[in-house]
Amino acid sequence: MEPDLVMKGAESLSPWALFLQADFVVKAVMIGLLLASIWTWSIIISQSRKLTRIGAQTERFEETFWAADDVETLAAKAAKSDLPAARVFTAGIEEWRQSLKLKPIDRDGLRARLQTIMSSASAREIEELSDRLNILATVGSVAPFVGLFGTVWGIMRSFTAIAGAQNTSLAVVAPGIAEALFATAIGLFAAIPAVIGYNRLLHRVGRIEGRLNGFADELHTNLSRELDRQPG
Repeated sequence: MEPDLVMKGAESLSPWALFLQADFVVKAVMIGLLLASIWTWSIIISQSRKLTRIGAQTERFEETFWAADDVETLAAKAAKSDLPAARVFTAGIEEWRQSLKLKPIDRDGLRARLQTIMSSASAREIEELSDRLNILATVGSVAPFVGLFGTVWGIMRSFTAIAGAQNTSLAVVAPGIAEALFATAIGLFAAIPAVIGYNRLLHRVGRIEGRLNGFADELHTNLSRELDRQPG
């Protein structure tokens, strides 16, 4: 085979050429999958940065809390913070303040309310942190099937072209089969990072959840101990 013919064939099977050769259905599939891939990467990058920032700030907040001499000053600062640990702390302190105004003090009831309030606050924060992860799970599970749909459609189109040309040579079959398989490749290109990103980010959210729950339990223990010192 002549070199220029080989080069021409290679160019006709390049990704851009395959996209241009595809019909509107396969093109729509490819464009949709590429947009999904971009969306996936934007979520992965933004959530990774967010979780890294929250993890570092949570560690500093806990160090500040355990070293604080004046809890009221810390509570005033925490009330203005959007940090999950600060919000859990604020929810517990607010319930503590309100319950201490009631006389006589219902110690068992206060302990139960503190547990419930801080657990609910922690759950809300984790739900907010996990909010966009469902998009990664959806892309990871759906993208391969969308790509497969593009592949099936492209192969059907290739068979139609073969029947119309009444020619089964590789030169006739290859472009259509290649563009069809290219749709599957793009589907996997979108799905694989989405699945890996989802599992990794979910693991990091789980670590933050464990840290929040541990902080809430320690705060509950300290407040419960302080409650025993309260008169009445």
